[in-house]
Amino acid sequence: MASSDLEDLCFHINMKISTIKKTLQLRNIGQEPSLKSMLCKIGHEMVLLHDLLNKMETEVQQQEKLKDLLKELQKSAERDQNEAQHLRENIPAHLPKPTQSCITGPTVKCEEQTKVVEPERAKKPTKEPRLIKEAPLITAEEFESVPAYMKGRLTYDQINAVVQEVNKAVVGKYKILHQPLKSMNAAVRNLYHRFLEEETKDTKGAGLRPAEG
Repeated sequence: MASSDLEDLCFHINMKISTIKKTLQLRNIGQEPSLKSMLCKIGHEMVLLHDLLNKMETEVQQQEKLKDLLKELQKSAERDQNEAQHLRENIPAHLPKPTQSCITGPTVKCEEQTKVVEPERAKKPTKEPRLIKEAPLITAEEFESVPAYMKGRLTYDQINAVVQEVNKAVVGKYKILHQPLKSMNAAVRNLYHRFLEEETKDTKGAGLRPAEG
């Protein structure tokens, strides 16, 4: 056996012995009560350090990917720059140059377009508004002319309140009859058809009158 091989073998054996000694020392230290808390703290810090190294490794990998993307972007920008430089240096001499009329033409045209006045739209004839007839309220004089035996049944205010409720119902009815069908919902449309069925030749249009000028 060569001397070099023997020296390597001795070095290897000595390293193993040294490792075993250190292991035994650590085991003996771990059994001492005064050092257990410190060893636990060191173990906890080792776990945190391991997690931190994993995060750093992940961050390094992401930075490497970003670096590769930036390199590709740089190469693409350099290609575009070279192409633009080539086009700039090799412009054909026979291309026509823009004249003053070509430059000012579109702007003048736009100004002319802005000056064009739109023709006034024909105004649609406004429909004559329809007013709904309402029953007038009774006056104090009319109430006083009522026979005495009838005054005890309803008071003056009660009679006018009834007249107002009747007027309100009539206005609501004829507003529905005058409303376009397309704007009605299902409930209003049912009322509309019911009101039409209730109309007779004597009552048709009786509640409506043209607006007074």
